[in-house]
Amino acid sequence: MAGPVWPEALSGVPRRLAHQNFSFLRDRRLQRILELAGHELRLGLPRPGDGVLVWGHSPTAWRGEWVASRYQAPLVRVEDAFLRSVLPGRAGGAAPLGLLFDPIGSHYDSHAPSRMEQILQTYDFTESNILHEARQLTSLLLETDISKYNNFDPDLPVPDPGFILVVDQTRGDASIRHSGASEARFREMLTAAMNDHPDARIVIRTHPETALNLRPGHFGPDDAVGRVSLLTAPVSPHRLLAAAAEVYTVSSQLGFEAILHGHRPRVFGQPFYMGWGLTQDAQPLPRRNRTLSREELVAGALCIAPLWYDPCRDRLCRPEDVIRQLEAETRAYREDRRGHVAAGMRLWKRGRLQQVFGATRPLRFRDDPVAANALATRTGRSLLLWAGKEPAGFTPSAPCLRVEDGFLRSRGLGAELVPPLSLVTDDLGIYYDPSRPSRLDSLIAMPLSALGRDRAEALLSRLRAERLSKYNLSGQPLPKLPKGHRILVPGQVEDDASILQGGGAVRTNLALLQAARAANPGAILIYKPHPDVEAGLRSGAIPAERLQGLADVIVHNASPVRLLDEVQEVWTMTSLLGFEALIRGLPVTCLGAPFYAGWGLTRDLGPVPPWRKARPDLAQLAHAALIAYPRYWDPVTRRPCPPEVALDRLSTGDIPHPGRFNRLISKLQGRFASFSHLWR
Repeated sequence: MAGPVWPEALSGVPRRLAHQNFSFLRDRRLQRILELAGHELRLGLPRPGDGVLVWGHSPTAWRGEWVASRYQAPLVRVEDAFLRSVLPGRAGGAAPLGLLFDPIGSHYDSHAPSRMEQILQTYDFTESNILHEARQLTSLLLETDISKYNNFDPDLPVPDPGFILVVDQTRGDASIRHSGASEARFREMLTAAMNDHPDARIVIRTHPETALNLRPGHFGPDDAVGRVSLLTAPVSPHRLLAAAAEVYTVSSQLGFEAILHGHRPRVFGQPFYMGWGLTQDAQPLPRRNRTLSREELVAGALCIAPLWYDPCRDRLCRPEDVIRQLEAETRAYREDRRGHVAAGMRLWKRGRLQQVFGATRPLRFRDDPVAANALATRTGRSLLLWAGKEPAGFTPSAPCLRVEDGFLRSRGLGAELVPPLSLVTDDLGIYYDPSRPSRLDSLIAMPLSALGRDRAEALLSRLRAERLSKYNLSGQPLPKLPKGHRILVPGQVEDDASILQGGGAVRTNLALLQAARAANPGAILIYKPHPDVEAGLRSGAIPAERLQGLADVIVHNASPVRLLDEVQEVWTMTSLLGFEALIRGLPVTCLGAPFYAGWGLTRDLGPVPPWRKARPDLAQLAHAALIAYPRYWDPVTRRPCPPEVALDRLSTGDIPHPGRFNRLISKLQGRFASFSHLWR
């Protein structure tokens, strides 16, 4: 789905747009999207050649309408696109990720044509690859469970399948009165659903803003009589539509999403998606006389008509990028919305942890996991526990997420207090502990969709081409290496949790070298001490005299990626370098049980967990470890982001660096983060 944005989104929109709405002065997102598209927005009266911009049919739009009429200037209406944010705007949602600019009408106003209608009526969808993109977008939306607003709980149950879904909307909404409907239509719709299906269960779905008490709807508890029920819980729209036998709506966007699920909804208003042969229309619109496929409707509504914006990369983008950004933001919201009590967190880490996990509700910090668990249980929060600090035999009563650094971490070492771009959270165990299943284990064993495979393979290609690794240290130039079969033996921190939990009989760097030499007497063994050990920060150093006869070459402060280019295989206990070697197609022998062992991708000389019975390929392993398991945080825009953005930052080095006072600043930041609940 890569490529430039479709150019038709601003067709017919003048380059300069005047406005008389002071709220536009504060709308930086609107201004930035127009600027990136080569347009200019300014307050005041239009000059010759200018247009006048108004927000849809809002209460203040009359001013711009009058000015446009008075000065004979083109009137342009702007509205949110169909994928907006996590929360609704009225509930404090972020700025929209897409906008619809319409110099003809408004997509929800059926009294006259609109730019959306013009696209759907006249666009030649056979002249490009847009239908392929539309098919992929449809699959992606259903797979990621992304909708216009995403503050629903995907784990909430939906009614048993087979019900008739009646979609409520908010009273007085412009999309109702401008789509040829009225409040009476909602009663007609409910009556029609009951008459059409006299024996079926009827479920009325309350609008999310009504459920949040922001705006009233058309149905209430008094309507839940007999076989009619009122659904106010924030359930997934996609799960709801998948379970419904039929869908009834006036003009809700849920009708459009119903079409994505293969429904032919009954429509009682005249929204943009009716009249194309994909709906059952109570009020036909004769001028819409074209029959469209589902892919053509999606192409017009999601690919051609909107301008989409990528907030992390600060650029116009394709809808796929917006879905991936919303996916990252939605995951963070869902995991953090009830708040966390964090335990076992070092002082310098607390600032970054507050940024990553405390955006919705600030973290509460406690040093002792037992005290943190008690506070979490008492306050209805979950427990956020640094995995290596979990006491033996600890059984939390609160929901617990164990936290560790991700596998694409930073440009610099954690031991030098460089904060991470990725963190993993695990509600079952933790990836380096093979004594019990982890969430990563279950993700690796899951089948991978075609879209997931494409994404994982694209990520792997970037990692190889851009030579990225966990810490991305430049390292010293490699010495001239002897010819022969070269085996890389990476040293590790010997008291690291990955060895203490996942090591086999071999648990020291010296024993690892001895085992590799015994099995490969004629090979060239290249030993690379761990960066933290070389820096004198952690244990695991081997005395020089003990290396004699074991290692042919010892490389200090070397780039792991450069080393992997020069060797033919890797021997390791549990090092992440084994995973990075697999990414680059090298054979890997494991003497411990790292997360990537036991799946048929490595030669395993140590014990592996018996539950690792699946046989994933590399793309499946990479998708689980680099996409599904971690959470990524963009230090430039200070928001959740997809892994592709993190790769951008690691590749370009466009990451704010703490500088020479890193240790002091990080600890001060952590100290203040510990008390953030007092001022937020």
